[in-house]
This record gives sequence, structure tokens and C-alpha cells, in this order.
Amino acid sequence: MKVYGVIPSRLKASRFPNKPLAQIAGKSMIQRVVENSLKAKKLAGLIVATDSEEIKNELRSLPVDVVMTDSDLPSGTDRVYAAIKHIETDAVINIQGDEPLIHPEVIDQLVDSFTQYPGIDMVTMGQEITHLEDLISFHLVKVICNKQQEAIYFSRFAIPYSRVNHNQLKFPLKGCLKHIGLYGYTFSFLKQLCHTAPVELELGESLEQLRAIYLGAKIKVIKTNHFFLGVDVPEDIQKVEKWLDSFHGKN
Repeated sequence: MKVYGVIPSRLKASRFPNKPLAQIAGKSMIQRVVENSLKAKKLAGLIVATDSEEIKNELRSLPVDVVMTDSDLPSGTDRVYAAIKHIETDAVINIQGDEPLIHPEVIDQLVDSFTQYPGIDMVTMGQEITHLEDLISFHLVKVICNKQQEAIYFSRFAIPYSRVNHNQLKFPLKGCLKHIGLYGYTFSFLKQLCHTAPVELELGESLEQLRAIYLGAKIKVIKTNHFFLGVDVPEDIQKVEKWLDSFHGKN
């Protein structure tokens, strides 16, 4: 099976303008994402989908294809599709451009999912919820699954624990996972998703993956113990640098 990785990256983020070019211990964030992604062994190719000549120039020394896309595309998923739609591929991994610590084994695991679980339309990841703060945080998305470990629903709320005494819960929880926003799509489903207008479920929670649920997608959720530390706001840069200092200090 041929699977490409695509990293959507744009400069005009409302909470953190110029985020892809932000320096993290001497390298731009987008450079770190690309370098880690290039270490994955199972991708047929890696593409950065951007609307910025600055990002393209930043990556000119790296062995990665950069595809220029329309600045007015409504989402990162649409940017992924715009970059890959003329390339022959069976599936696509959407690698978030604000995950500078992305591990190549995670990407390979997503690639393998399409052969390990025939018939899936999408694959994503989740982690056990070990603290009450994560369950009730509106900033962390939760996912509940069926017995085949396929997504039933995603929410910012404490599903399915909205009517129980949270202080009596035992962690790690078994009823839901913390969602990790990495996705793989079959090419045919990615095309269907991007050709479908936003739906009410999606708009109500502001979660694009609920459009896939609405369309009846079979979404495999892979449990992972890998460490993730995405960059949403400028303050997160220091958290990543602190982790890098700690990691290198142990080696």
C-alpha cells in the first residue's frame, strides 16, 4: 500500500502568528517536524502543504517536497487534500505542523493500520486519561470507542462521564481516551470528506472529525504511550525546549 505523509503549514494562525517559523532550540518548528517525519520508514513520500514562500524557503535545504496551496482553504485537512489530490496514493497521513516532537514510529504505526485493519476509512490516536484535569478540560478532546476500538464520538466535554461524580472516578479511565490529533485517511475518504460541507455536529463542537462521523466513517483509534507536546501558543515553546533539555540530558 502506498501512503504519503503531508504536513499542512501556514503562517497566519490567530493565536500564534508565524508559528511554523518560531525558533525551538535553534531550529524552526516546521524544520523539526519535517526532520522527525523524514525518519519514518514506511511513507512513500513526504510533502509540506503551505501557502507561504517563507516556509518554502525555510525548507529548501531539506529533502522534502513543498506544494504551494491556496491561502483561502478553510482547514488543514483541505490543505492536505489540495497538495495530494493529483498524486497516486492509497492513503494519506496528516502530520500536524505544530508537533515538533512527533515520533517517526507513530507515523509508521498509522501507515501500518491500513493493512492491519482492512476496511477502515480513517485512523487516529488516543491516550489513557490519567487525571481528572484532562477529563474536564475543554481544551482536550475526548473520544469514545466501540468494542472494535473504532470512534463513536468526539467531544470537548467529559463524555461519557457528564452525569457522574467525577471525584469517584478511578484513573486511568476505561470509557474514553484523550484524543491525539493525528490522522490517516484512505485517499477516497479524504476526497469525500473535503467535498462535503461542514455539518451541524461538527459546527456544534468545532471538531472537524465529527463530519467524518456524520458521513459514517469507520475510524480506528490506536492507543499510544508516546509523548506528545504540541505548540498552540507562544508559551508552549518553552515547554518543548525544557523537554528537549531534559531528554538530551539523559543521553
